[in-house]
Amino acid sequence: MQKEPLFRKMKKEDVPGVAEIESICFRSPWTKNMLYSELKNAVARYFVLEAPDGALMGYIGMWLILREAHVTNVAVLPQYRRQGWGRKIMLFAMEDANDKGARQMTLEVRESNIAAQAMYEKLGFTIAGRRKKYYSDTDEDALVLWNMDIEKEIRQLRA
Repeated sequence: MQKEPLFRKMKKEDVPGVAEIESICFRSPWTKNMLYSELKNAVARYFVLEAPDGALMGYIGMWLILREAHVTNVAVLPQYRRQGWGRKIMLFAMEDANDKGARQMTLEVRESNIAAQAMYEKLGFTIAGRRKKYYSDTDEDALVLWNMDIEKEIRQLRA
């Protein structure tokens, strides 16, 4: 039996649990059908963070296109936040993307999500733009963040 949480590829059987995480964490959650279709998407890579008891703690999804990774979703359940799991799940995705040939990573974050922005900054992401009224549920802007050298950042963070 595993003693520590682990990262693993998301499977079809995980979709209901991931959809539940989506509904808990986001105002406009992705549907099960959207998540199922991502499992069939050739450029998509999705991973779950699984607790020792088998419960899902969070997940991350990204698209790998050429030398870029675009984080599509990342979520950690509220009871596991502020324990470093968000940072660990992002670092895991950065390492996976790097291993698959990506050299840069991008994502969007709500302008009001200061905690996430601070975490991303510590992972080497910087603000590169803004998408006006990106979030249709609130018309809130998204900040576009980039890490232009994930390999370098991984080395520094692991040192």
